[in-house]
Amino acid sequence: MCPSAWSNGPSWSRRAAPPRRCPPRRRTPRVPPDSVSPPSAPPGPPPSAPSGPPPDSTPPGAVPDAVLFDMDGTLVDTEGLWWEATADVAASLGRTLGRADEPYVLGRTVEDTAAHLLTPPAPDAVEAVEAVAERLTESFADRIRQGVRVVPGAAELLRALTTEAIPTALVSASPRSIVELVLPSLDHSFAVVLAAEDTPRGKPHPDPYLEAARLLEADPRRCVAVEDSPTGIAAATAAGCKVLVVSPSTGLPDLHSMSLG
Repeated sequence: MCPSAWSNGPSWSRRAAPPRRCPPRRRTPRVPPDSVSPPSAPPGPPPSAPSGPPPDSTPPGAVPDAVLFDMDGTLVDTEGLWWEATADVAASLGRTLGRADEPYVLGRTVEDTAAHLLTPPAPDAVEAVEAVAERLTESFADRIRQGVRVVPGAAELLRALTTEAIPTALVSASPRSIVELVLPSLDHSFAVVLAAEDTPRGKPHPDPYLEAARLLEADPRRCVAVEDSPTGIAAATAAGCKVLVVSPSTGLPDLHSMSLG
């Protein structure tokens, strides 16, 4: 409706004003429903991304916070000695070891291997496993006392890490009695030394590597784990470490291979 055409003066003097013409109403063209675009979203912050662990933003080539070493088969060539010890105990139990037994022997704790040798479990399973584990440890220790070979490149790498002040940890699946026998051969001061007894679960669970990182006050994702066996590789990977796979036959690489990139 147009505004009033009457003046606001007294009623007795009202005179008809000339009619005002309303401007023509602009008609909005009709748009077919299918061509109507949905309303745009109101301005504001973008929708948040799904929650989850923060991505690792470590730049390529970054120096690790720490280097975590397996022992048997990584720093010292003792896995052959462990296999011999296990084969002797298995033979006394009427078993012959083969390739199918490797995942249950190499990189495993003594208790895991003992339980495997007693498959199916004996009626007094706990006592039987403890007894076989003790025999395995003694048989292994007897061989280590005769001398162990340090893997080529291990001494040089450990010295380089010391020079660069990069902390190191020894993360072994062997009992502490075996670790103590081997340590003098390495001639290196590890910031942390973990043996099989130090975590509730051993490799392939991540517990040993997570515990080593915790004691070093390091982020596992910024640690390099050096491993040789599938069992150890699985443990370090599950802990979030960068894993460097080595072999006692080819030796350990130099310091440049320890980068996180």
